[in-house]
Amino acid sequence: MKLNAIQTALLLSLVPTTTTFAAALDRSGQSIAAFLQPDNYFEAGITILDPNVSGKDISQNNTGNMANHYYSPNAALKIQATDHFSIGLIYDQPYGADAEYTGHSNFIESRPVPFKGGTSVTVDTENLNLLLGYQPNQNWNLYAGAVYQTLDSTVLLRGESYSAYNGYDFKTGRDEAVGWLAGVAYQIPEIALKTSLTYRAKIKHEMNAYEKHGAAGMTKYPEINAGFTEINNSEGQTEITTPQSVNLDFQTGIMENTIAFANLRWVNWKDFAIRPYKFGKGSVLSDIVKNTGKKDGFDLVAYTEDQYSINAGIGRKINDQWAGNLSVGWDSGAGNPVTTLGPTEGYWNVGVGVQYSPTPSTFIAGGVKYFWLGDAKAQSGSQFNTPGYVAEFENNDAIAYGLKIGYKF
Repeated sequence: MKLNAIQTALLLSLVPTTTTFAAALDRSGQSIAAFLQPDNYFEAGITILDPNVSGKDISQNNTGNMANHYYSPNAALKIQATDHFSIGLIYDQPYGADAEYTGHSNFIESRPVPFKGGTSVTVDTENLNLLLGYQPNQNWNLYAGAVYQTLDSTVLLRGESYSAYNGYDFKTGRDEAVGWLAGVAYQIPEIALKTSLTYRAKIKHEMNAYEKHGAAGMTKYPEINAGFTEINNSEGQTEITTPQSVNLDFQTGIMENTIAFANLRWVNWKDFAIRPYKFGKGSVLSDIVKNTGKKDGFDLVAYTEDQYSINAGIGRKINDQWAGNLSVGWDSGAGNPVTTLGPTEGYWNVGVGVQYSPTPSTFIAGGVKYFWLGDAKAQSGSQFNTPGYVAEFENNDAIAYGLKIGYKF
């Protein structure tokens, strides 16, 4: 089995056609594969997602496509400082959302009130991972590192689907927090076997977010108007904790010039929830007019299940300059019904990638992946943990495109 062919195929497993549209807010998949490359290594890439997510509200109005396309850059640098120690820096955007309802549906406020418009959400996160690895021999690699994370999010709720929360605004601004990761890798270079297990701790953000209960909901329910006004004039901290996760990566040579690879990922979305300070206090009042059955209030966003995903495929070297791969993937989603701000339940996908190496130390790789998105019923926060829903989304899909350059030195 030719080692240089295996190294080429190993790079193929990194073709940027990975997660991009997974359960809940998961985006990048948080791979550390670049850090496990031999010698010194640099890469930079970008993934672009073009989703189509539409459905019907309970009044049978078409929602139109509520999912915006987005791009996600990434980069990594790994230095083999000595025979036994390596350091690395990885940048990615692990979690995110970008959606907006338009047209005419129960997610739009069309009346002449100050909060006219459609429901929308944007969530942007950035991770900068600093890693240190220790290699006691050529087979084992023990690594750990610090994670610097930023988070910025905006949610605007509009329309009859949100009842008293029609017109609610939530904006965090840019917040910073720190977490950690640790893992272990094992390899047998002679047969191109490599496996790694990586744990990432949850990261807690605390901020004084901007919140406002809108005039649309307050006007419709005057019996709680005074309570909402008092809440709007209060201040308190909001907590958002990005979830812990585990990645298991595996690859092995299966024949000359060919490897098989797989990535398994678990994300603890079941314990994730966002309950902004004013939103939470207002949700207690909402029980008075809507009889939500949640006298202690409810969350803006929450999920009922953890995410499990797997992406697997085969990479093959064609000649000294060209190689390609094929992959399939599955994602469980994070429960169904699910939030109106991300109304899909997991996916199936297929992907193809190609890599061109103009020199032994450089490459450019590209790929495309097609997603069949799972059907889902969408809930408002007051319906969480009930069978109730405000819309249904079916027969949706997405296409992801990836481009990456790499340099070995």
